[in-house]
Amino acid sequence: MTRTPQNRPPYAPRSNPQANPSQAAPPQASPHQGQRPDQRGPGGRAPDGRPPAREPDRYLYGVHAATAAVLNPDREITRVQCTEAGLAILEPVLAQAAEAGIARPAPELVTRELMDRFLKGAVHQGIAIEIKPLDAPDIDDLGREADLREHSVVVVLDQVTDPHNIGAILRSAAAFGALAVIVTDRNTPEVTGVLAKAASGAVEHVPLTRVKNLARALESLGELGFHRIGLAEEGETTLAAATGCAT
Repeated sequence: MTRTPQNRPPYAPRSNPQANPSQAAPPQASPHQGQRPDQRGPGGRAPDGRPPAREPDRYLYGVHAATAAVLNPDREITRVQCTEAGLAILEPVLAQAAEAGIARPAPELVTRELMDRFLKGAVHQGIAIEIKPLDAPDIDDLGREADLREHSVVVVLDQVTDPHNIGAILRSAAAFGALAVIVTDRNTPEVTGVLAKAASGAVEHVPLTRVKNLARALESLGELGFHRIGLAEEGETTLAAATGCAT
């Protein structure tokens, strides 16, 4: 999807009615009563032993994903955890953020075994950061942002559900300077640690805009002056020809 200034327009529990109350076993107290399993992580504890403030999927991990998040002034980070090796890598990044006036929590030193357990064996490279989601622009926001650029491109995905694939597309979108990647809200995974690591930090640079109706989003993009081009492996026209850039 491209646009230039020339083409833009002026869970509740279920009851069992067949159960016999006289045969029912008395309820057993849970040591984690009141906590959802996804809030506790494996073993019910975060790496340093206290319950995590948010679910594990709110953790980004890996050198590239963590570095980009730490240096993004729009990203709120509530916790930084590192192994000794990970801390050696992240300390200069934290110092760079501090020089830029970006406040970050002091890093917590944890063992690799505890981090492995909490992140369920993910390839974390000794770094995990607890984050809050970034604000994502809507279609109208993208139109206003496009007004500030000489040339704007957005990428629209349909039925792409694998977080690794979405992460790879975000990497490419960042390399080409795309304004955003638009996805359907219903079928697209959240920005988890898996997706963010696959994106190698691109989630901090290219927003993931979610829409309920993709057809309506495409109509809106057209009304905002974007040329809408569909890509298919059986297509006979090159992208250069479709955009008028063929030589």
